[in-house]
Amino acid sequence: MTLTTHLTRIVLLMACVGGFLGWTGKNSAIVFADGLRYIDQARKLDAGNTFNALFRSIDHPAYPLAIVGAHRLIGGDSPVAWQRAGQAAAIFAGILLVIPLYLIALEMFGGATAWLAVVLSFLVPLTGHVMADVLSESLFLLFFFSGVWTSLRFLKEGTFLWLPPTIVLAALAFWVRPDGLLLPAALVATLGFVPLLRSTRMVWPRWWAAVAFLVIGPACLIAPIVASKGGLSTKPAAGRVLGTAPQSASLAVERDRPLKADQSTARTYVLATRAMALAVRDSVTIPLLPLALLGFILAWPPGPRARPWIFLTIVMVAWALALIRLHATSGYCTPRHAMILAYPLIASAAFGLQRLVSSITIPGRWIGQTDGTYKAGPIIWAAALLGLFSDYKADLQAPINQQFAGYREAAVYLSEHVPEDAKVVDLTGWSLFYAGRKGYTFGNLIEAMGDKDLKRVVVRDAHLKGNWEYCRQVKQLIGHRQPVASYPEHPLDNQSVVFVYDWSDLASRTARAPAVEKH
Repeated sequence: MTLTTHLTRIVLLMACVGGFLGWTGKNSAIVFADGLRYIDQARKLDAGNTFNALFRSIDHPAYPLAIVGAHRLIGGDSPVAWQRAGQAAAIFAGILLVIPLYLIALEMFGGATAWLAVVLSFLVPLTGHVMADVLSESLFLLFFFSGVWTSLRFLKEGTFLWLPPTIVLAALAFWVRPDGLLLPAALVATLGFVPLLRSTRMVWPRWWAAVAFLVIGPACLIAPIVASKGGLSTKPAAGRVLGTAPQSASLAVERDRPLKADQSTARTYVLATRAMALAVRDSVTIPLLPLALLGFILAWPPGPRARPWIFLTIVMVAWALALIRLHATSGYCTPRHAMILAYPLIASAAFGLQRLVSSITIPGRWIGQTDGTYKAGPIIWAAALLGLFSDYKADLQAPINQQFAGYREAAVYLSEHVPEDAKVVDLTGWSLFYAGRKGYTFGNLIEAMGDKDLKRVVVRDAHLKGNWEYCRQVKQLIGHRQPVASYPEHPLDNQSVVFVYDWSDLASRTARAPAVEKH
């Protein structure tokens, strides 16, 4: 297969992905809550608060810098303008991600699989919903998987030409998220393993030089962040995974469910392993999981690709262990955290599907021929992809974060009824962001109790139930007030109902609290 063929495929795939992500981004109900944090950091950078926004924020600075760049191209200073800038930065990185995903599949499974691996990667609903949102994953995965590809080339050829771009890409990935350090660490671990097998050994001078380069190079490029933050990261989750921070409190807001006081460590890690497996299942999707297993079986033994396969296996195992540790210490692990695991598995599924469809033969008499057999053609491929699309269709068409769309409507209410200098409680921060109001979220909720400028409380149905500390604080704050508004007016089955309480209305303070139904 010629270089021109590969370039043509990549360009066509990027064009299709661009259209798909653009449509998905336009079809957004609301940005994910983490996006508010990235936009806030980008706004500080745009306002000139450079050092603090670059190095003193919780998140690493590369994605907020990308948002600033997109914002200066798009313009506008409204919340929606900043949302569009964040989505534009994420979508552009998502389009470029086509290149490393194609090249990795080409390297590991061959040209017949590369295009299909990209198609399946973006056909999975999670991809579009993450990469068209205001999230750092698309930029991180762009740098990370580009570094994976250069690592595969180095391990296959042993040429030092591939090490400098690998180190630069690993550093860029780290500047997006601390997880980027997995790339050089996995490559060093691979180099530590390859001397054990005769078929994978490298000459010792080259081996030592590669290890030294992979240790010193990234250390120099990430030094500004490490020095300013006093460590690899100030993100609490990263500290818990690395063991430099204590685990989340039993009723911490980030936990999926409260941690039982008598729960053993063994039980905690069993539940964490199950959560990791479920996250991988949902990020790859059930139809592709058996195909992924088939693909790995058909690709074995690796032969001359042994070193690349060792590296990819180390990356995936290390990330799976990190996800288990994340859930054990922080109490959560979602499908978007499993995307590093998902894309190699999807590429393997593409290989399995390609081999499966290619093995189908059709007797000539079925198509009006007298003899012979025929291989599956475009019609069979179209049927296979159409079958997958029909399974994903509902999720692909659903607006991003549709379940929380009520917060956008609550923001409109706040804009119309609450003065700009008044305060509002919204644990998520969504209605505050879209209405341009100040107030209180999860982090400083307790301070709202004595604030005379507090005018409204915005809370969804789930926040009025449960044994969480913030649930008790919200119910104490609301007292016996009745909501003055609720959104959406006609909620769907999967949508949360968002209530607005008037904290300044004296008459409502003695009203009976409403019975809140679960949606």
